[in-house]
Formats: sequence, structure tokens, C-alpha cells
Amino acid sequence: MRWTRSVRQALRGEVVAIDGKALRRAKNAGEQAKVIVGAWAVEAGISLGQLKADGKSNEITAVPELLELLSLEGCIVTIDAMGCQKEIAKRIRSHGADYVLALKGNQGQLYERVKDYLDEMIKLHPGGENFHEEEGVRGHGRVEIRRCWACDGLEDWLEEVLGSYSQWEGLRTIAAVERERTVKGKTTVERHYYITSLGPDASRIGGAVRQHWSIENSLHWVLDVDFREDDSRARTKNAPQNLSSLRRLAHNLIKKEDPESKKSVRRRMNIASLQPDFLLKLIGVDLDA
Repeated sequence: MRWTRSVRQALRGEVVAIDGKALRRAKNAGEQAKVIVGAWAVEAGISLGQLKADGKSNEITAVPELLELLSLEGCIVTIDAMGCQKEIAKRIRSHGADYVLALKGNQGQLYERVKDYLDEMIKLHPGGENFHEEEGVRGHGRVEIRRCWACDGLEDWLEEVLGSYSQWEGLRTIAAVERERTVKGKTTVERHYYITSLGPDASRIGGAVRQHWSIENSLHWVLDVDFREDDSRARTKNAPQNLSSLRRLAHNLIKKEDPESKKSVRRRMNIASLQPDFLLKLIGVDLDA
């Protein structure tokens, strides 16, 4: 984490995605897979830090601890429904950051009230002032359209909808994000709901939600495919989390070497294994110094 802070300058408005990743084979028979909760700076494309959770259910306790170790001022922190907790929202705001937290059924009445309210609002005013739509992907027989609706004014007229909304530190806006996908003539629609400390800027909120999935596509996928993390059977004592830290550090070193490079992570890993000079460049060793 100290090394990452030394090579990265936090950007105001940068999205920092926090999510857990299970080390699926790093366990003995009958044991629960170990989970690593990590923070990912989307624009920089590097890991900011990580902590081990004792199990999937304990990610909630790991997230506040991880937040305390990060420099987040001016950033937008995104977390899935696992991290939609009042204490987590409070910690994020205490660091001078904003949050976008996903809502699901685990939030009970809060989820139902927000869902019912936004669904009705969208039905009555589908293209209102705080509405944003964009075409995400077109090609290979697939078209994806994303839409976002945002609603503020919580302190005036949504108390009944949110109940004790004031317990959520800095909460300003509720939002719905919809994804419509058409593949081979078949269309499916998914709609998800969020609470956020951002203002009712549907474009900004929708962008943060979309960027959150970068942690899956640009980090977790790379760890599994290029670093073969899911195949690792190291499971004794601290070995799983230590190796996970080394993989993320190696990934950071590769991304830092040339953030704009068109070479894939795997390609640069192969070059490092064949060319000692490139390897030394990655790890910052200057033999002429």
C-alpha cells in the first residue's frame, strides 16, 4: 500500500471499486474458501490494497478496516450490496470521499421502498430531468443500452420512503440503473438500485456503476487467467493471502511500466521471463546506479 501511494496520485472524482475475491482452491476439504477484499483504482488500473476476510460473510468487517488504510479524498467509492452498511458509508465520508452503494434484498425495507418509489417514478416520468441514457456496446450480434435515473430531495419528501435516511452519512440521492441487452434477437432487461452521496447527476452515477465492474474484468479476470490464481493450491497458514498480495503487486508493476501499452499483461509477463533487462525495469532495479 505504501509503494502504491508513492507511485500514484489520487485523482479527484476517480472511481475506487471495492470487492471480494474468493481463492477457490486454496483450502482443505470441508473448509470455506478464503476471501480477499481489494480496492481497485479504475482510471489508474492498479490495486490500492487488500485484506483477508475470514469468510464471505465477514467481508462486511474487512471493508471498514481496508478503508482506514486507503487515501480516498475526492474519490468515488463503489461497493456491491455486501458493503451497503451505515458504518461503511460513514467511514467513506470521513475520508472525504463519496460513495455509490448497491441495494439488494439484504437491506429489507430500504430496498423495497427505494425500488417501489423509483419504479413508479420511471413509469410516470421515463425521460425526466435526471435521466441519462447511452448505448454501451454494439457488435457481434449484441446491442446493450444503459439507462440511469437519479432522484434527490431526500430531506424534504422522501423521509417516508427511506425511513431514517439521515442515519446514512451524506446520503443525497437514490438511483436506478437499467441494462437492456439484445442478443440474437432476444432482449433482456435488468434494473438495479443504488444509494449515493453524489448529487442527482444520472450520467455521473451511471458511469460510476459501469466503472465498478472494472475490478472484475480488469483485475479478477487477469488474476485468474494470467496469474492462474484459481488454480493455486497453496493453503497453509498465510500462504494464500501472501501469494495473492504478490500477484497484485506484480500486476501493479506491469501496469505502472507503461499504462498506455497495447501489450496484454500476459504478453508483458512472457517478455519479463525471457528478457532480464525488462524484468529489472519492471521491479525498478538500476544496475548502473
